[in-house]
Amino acid sequence: MTILQLGGAVALLLFGLGQTRDGMTEAFGIRLRMALGVGTRTGPGAFLSGLVTTLGLQSSTATALLAASFAERGMIRGRMAQIVLLGANLGTAMTAWLLSWGGVGALAPVLLLVGYVLGRRRGAVQTGIGRALIGLGLMLVSLELLDTAVAPLRDSAQLAAFLPMLDAAWPVALLMAAGVAFLCSSSLAAVLLVAQLSLPPGLAVVMVLGANLGGAVIPVLLTAGLGAAARRLTIGNLLIRMVGCLLALPLAAMIAALLQILPLPASGLAVKAHLVFNLALAFGIWPFVGLISRLLERWVEDEEQDPQLGPRWLEEDALQTPILALAGASREVLAVGDTIERMLNQTRLAFQQNDPAPLAEVAELENRVDRRQQEIKTYLSRLGSQATEDERRRAITILDYVINLEHVGDIIDKGLAPEVRKKVGLGLRFSTEGYQELDRMFVMTQENLRMAQTVFMTRDRETARRLVELKVEIRNVERQSAQRHLFRLREGLAASRETSSLHLDILRDLKRINAHVASVAHPILDEDGLLVESRLRGS
Repeated sequence: MTILQLGGAVALLLFGLGQTRDGMTEAFGIRLRMALGVGTRTGPGAFLSGLVTTLGLQSSTATALLAASFAERGMIRGRMAQIVLLGANLGTAMTAWLLSWGGVGALAPVLLLVGYVLGRRRGAVQTGIGRALIGLGLMLVSLELLDTAVAPLRDSAQLAAFLPMLDAAWPVALLMAAGVAFLCSSSLAAVLLVAQLSLPPGLAVVMVLGANLGGAVIPVLLTAGLGAAARRLTIGNLLIRMVGCLLALPLAAMIAALLQILPLPASGLAVKAHLVFNLALAFGIWPFVGLISRLLERWVEDEEQDPQLGPRWLEEDALQTPILALAGASREVLAVGDTIERMLNQTRLAFQQNDPAPLAEVAELENRVDRRQQEIKTYLSRLGSQATEDERRRAITILDYVINLEHVGDIIDKGLAPEVRKKVGLGLRFSTEGYQELDRMFVMTQENLRMAQTVFMTRDRETARRLVELKVEIRNVERQSAQRHLFRLREGLAASRETSSLHLDILRDLKRINAHVASVAHPILDEDGLLVESRLRGS
């Protein structure tokens, strides 16, 4: 019965974590991704981005996957990505620290009530916040249940006999805690579970080390199928945790003694150990992150580029079976979208590093996009006559999306790339505010392109609606940035005067790209009558 109660409490804790993460993603997902993408220009900014994102998502694993996807797309350099995960690890420790404060459990009913009220309101932000508050309330309830479930174990004769044996075998205890964190898919849940047990001080520290180690294994497995840059990031994070555990394990008893006299306002040795370990790891490893990234580049090599530039899924035999032909064409269009994303990533990289070298690939990729777009159009025009009306409509949707992607490629190749090349060639420097505004637009555009790929693949109505809403947000951001730029011109800022036309041209091109990208959502929303023909206000 005790084991069942313990399992139920842990399950509720994990469910609450998931609810909080999903709610924050729904409410602030794009903003958190933007903070992660924009805030990684400097080491402190990258650390803070990882910390804030993890506090929002309540999961260092979610932050690790976000950072890995950005690293794979070239949006974050390897060194900065590792620093992001150092901040993410500390964010998890701070979450455990905040949850363990005495008396905080009394807030659970209030959080559940407010979350329920907000969840019934319309709007993604209110609904998401409500869901996150409900998740946080459930986490606090689960901690009370954990305390109740563990109470019989504290007086258990069997546990009293087992603990000295475990205390004499620290490596086994470390691996046991790592296994618990792995099974829970959360180092936070494992640490909070350890905090509820009455363990010898040295053993409690060892179990916390194991929880940290097990929590780093999950992102490695989840990124196993991604590119080399993503795998380097999660493998590096695991190696850093392993080094920290190996250094701290022999000193666990000494660390426990020091932590017990440390005046930290937290309840429980385990929570203190979790917080101090991640603090020490962050600032101890930070000076060596560049060296670790270079070593990982040697150990985990980049994959060879596929020399096949032609279509891979446009099979002639499938033309007589329209559903198979449409599936192949859709896969080919997704590949075109990936190529467009690569073009955009390379352009932003040149913009960030003030180096024209990444732009050399853009023209070649644009030729590939043009060629594949023409091949897809030709292929779908030969679709079998037995195609149904729905299949013909799907073919038109595919054609419409690939044509818009081709237009995006033209804008990047003939607009953005020459503008960035001009910036580099003339040695122009944007003002700090202007640079941040443009970089933010780049990040939003990259994220919207990925969302458009998801909409094209899944045809999910809610995601399509969100994509169109973000198009409006992009338009507002572009207008506000242009206005702020004009204000800087009036103030006589030299950097703004020298880059005036360039700033406005880049803004305009990024807005045009977003307009083309968002068009993939129009057929889906139009089927449900959610679009209007004109933006003109009625009489």
